[in-house]
Amino acid sequence: MTDLPQSAESPEQAPLAASSDATTKPLTSQRCIIGSAIAGVMAFGMYNMTHAIALSFAAHKVQSDNLIVQRISAAVRTLVIGMTTLGMGVSGIAALGLFALSIQLILQRNNQSSTPPPSN
Repeated sequence: MTDLPQSAESPEQAPLAASSDATTKPLTSQRCIIGSAIAGVMAFGMYNMTHAIALSFAAHKVQSDNLIVQRISAAVRTLVIGMTTLGMGVSGIAALGLFALSIQLILQRNNQSSTPPPSN
């Protein structure tokens, strides 16, 4: 019976869950803009890397007459270009999402500050 895995609500894991909740920082527009800028720089870097890799692959053709080598080479080149493009796309979408979230937080804060308090 002692070989069975412990449940998620075991007393040993409870302090870990409580400590992670205590270290959560509040969501602010400044943090979203900084995250958006970092993700945007990463997306731009991945774009430049994708472009450089594609140019390198185009300039250096496979020097083999073996059909298997040509097909494996084409598959690997496609995989490399696809992975860098995927990284660029994910970083770009994250940058746009964080930027939109920061704008939403700014507008929400402005709407809260412009509404008068209810009178009693």
